[in-house]
Amino acid sequence: MEKLDVKLIALDLDDTLLNDERQITDETVLAIRECAEKGIYVVLCSGRAEEAILPYVRRLEIAGKETGRYLIAINGCSIFDLHKREQIFCRKVEPEILLRANQIAEEYGLRSEVYTPDIIYYREETKWTKLDVDLCGLKGIEVENFEEFLKKGFTKMLIPGEPSELLKLQDILRKEFGKRAVIFISKPYFLEILPPECGKGEAISWLSKNLGFGIEKTMGFGDSMNDESMIRMCGYGVAMCNGLDEIKKIAKFVTKKDNNNDGIADFLREVVL
Repeated sequence: MEKLDVKLIALDLDDTLLNDERQITDETVLAIRECAEKGIYVVLCSGRAEEAILPYVRRLEIAGKETGRYLIAINGCSIFDLHKREQIFCRKVEPEILLRANQIAEEYGLRSEVYTPDIIYYREETKWTKLDVDLCGLKGIEVENFEEFLKKGFTKMLIPGEPSELLKLQDILRKEFGKRAVIFISKPYFLEILPPECGKGEAISWLSKNLGFGIEKTMGFGDSMNDESMIRMCGYGVAMCNGLDEIKKIAKFVTKKDNNNDGIADFLREVVL
């Protein structure tokens, strides 16, 4: 395959960059470092909060380089500059939407969560909130007056629960809010609520323009519905072969190997390196 002109590579974490043990293999680390050495920006782009992404940034050992200084968190709601140690881009869900979504969730016996860069907040701990805390590796904190707390506005609300219940709730919330919020299921047991016109693709577009090139020079790797805007908007959208069929259909490319067999490294060596 002909080598592609790429200035920025965005990488989803779960089921994409990470194998099923939530590790980045040595082979994949090596290929990514070679891209950064060539002057290509490498940006981890996850639904996780900033603090939960940092262990994987450290694993790549590229944060000290200009090409490794940025990460995208909360599915595109936040862009963080690791050199300045500050958030350079932020979008929040309107407080009234958070309050109403929480009310509807609780009517169905579910509990919602909101995030800061290093903490997950909820009214009470359940097996589902614990699942998210364990997956992200962040601290979970119960908030006594949760409704008052939600009035601050947050980048993302997540409602964890049984997949069958979340499918019903997704339809209800989409009808309730229309275009005022982005609502999707990222994992079968996680329903996410984001600000309007906000996603990984929109964040990559903003960052690439600020770095002096267009989104047509970007490559995005993903597997799931929270990667949809990234796969659709990036110049080179790459779906993992282990990804959802809906994502494969809109991608320009599909990897030959899955997340457990260095799919990203194999693709980068073929078309970038």
